[in-house]
Amino acid sequence: MGRIRPRPERLALVLLTATALTLAVPSPAGAAADAAATAQPGAPAAAFTVEEQRLDGAVPREILRRAGFDEVAPEFVRSLRGARTPAAAERTVVRHGAALWKRAVDRAQGRGPARGDLSRDDDRPLYWARLALTRELRQWQPQFGLSEAARSRLLGKLERSSRGQDSMTFSNKDSRDGRDGRDGANGKGGQGGKGLKGVKRIVVTGFDPFTLDRDIRISNPSGATALALDGTVIRTADGPARIETAVFPVRWQDFADGTVEEALRRPLARADLFTTVSQGRVGRIDVERFNGAWRGGFGDNENVSETGLVPVTDPASQPQWTTTSLPYRAIAAADTGRFPVYDNTSVTEIPAGGTAPVVRPEGPTPGSAARAGGGGDYLSNEIAYRATLLRDRLGLDIPGGHVHTPVLQFGAGNTDPATGTVTDPEFVRNRLDIIAQLRTIIRVAAEAS
Repeated sequence: MGRIRPRPERLALVLLTATALTLAVPSPAGAAADAAATAQPGAPAAAFTVEEQRLDGAVPREILRRAGFDEVAPEFVRSLRGARTPAAAERTVVRHGAALWKRAVDRAQGRGPARGDLSRDDDRPLYWARLALTRELRQWQPQFGLSEAARSRLLGKLERSSRGQDSMTFSNKDSRDGRDGRDGANGKGGQGGKGLKGVKRIVVTGFDPFTLDRDIRISNPSGATALALDGTVIRTADGPARIETAVFPVRWQDFADGTVEEALRRPLARADLFTTVSQGRVGRIDVERFNGAWRGGFGDNENVSETGLVPVTDPASQPQWTTTSLPYRAIAAADTGRFPVYDNTSVTEIPAGGTAPVVRPEGPTPGSAARAGGGGDYLSNEIAYRATLLRDRLGLDIPGGHVHTPVLQFGAGNTDPATGTVTDPEFVRNRLDIIAQLRTIIRVAAEAS
């Protein structure tokens, strides 16, 4: 989800044609009726966000229906109806958020029924179902009363639990020191882990779909990769490695609020390797060497634009650049799949003493001010910057950095969002190939570290 001029992430901001369906996602009026039994008389419903408003389109409803996720929001409404206290409301929100994440992971990894004909590897049902839940929570008016601050806290808990951020943990038994591996007690749907020796710990992140106003059918292969790999164990030449994943929103404000640092601080402190992942250029994979401290202003999923320095704590010590510590040469040299892999060193900077941006193919020069990292000036660059800055501020000596996937493309004849279908065989094949190649890249990185 980077932005390099011209940047396909920009041509595809991360996140279908369809038939008009009946109530795959409850309408605002229907949801209000469902909540009437617990509504507080006279309390106005909060306005829906830009993302939530897109739910009323035919394409999101088709995606939800064809994955069997259209039942998620009505179940949530019924549970909210039974929440009579703030504590019960919090339990309900966290339970349904975690269940949504687990359901999406299980579907992606082939566990349980598919509940529809949409390809299991699809990341879009999770995105749209989460928005259906936040929309219901945003308008819920319980009898016990709910201040906007309390509602905001509940929304935050729903976001974190439904994105895998709360469950991205490693047991003390998951270790490279020869102790037994984790037994999956935290609810992750992983492949084994019990009794493993010397288990490496890997953190991987992905993103929501984006540029939805350009093509609402869009899927994000980085989010699909996160679902496919969460809780799994890969076999490396050095032994097993367990992967824990999470998905992040495409919203400037969430990043300014510290969602990346909050979610990654504890996992990175225990990890042996991490990689943030987003969608990048057409037909290629990039390992981004340098990350810049600059927001370039492209609109996010709420159609909000931000330009300026990346806002972080302790800005007095904020560097203009951070650097990958992934084994980029080994990754670029390995045969990992059908997409070529590049060690991308290019950045855009304002040189020391200068006033105009300059492209530097070999990386930043001393004293320069960042205007775009290798991953551009959008949120993929920012998550890479924040994660590697967190690595450095925590004093961690571990490999970590950012990988850009190819842009996920629809098949020939299905490129027009006005007339195209929500999926096609080439679209699915491309996504599966990207997921498989990212899995191999992570294995190569683990072996080379």
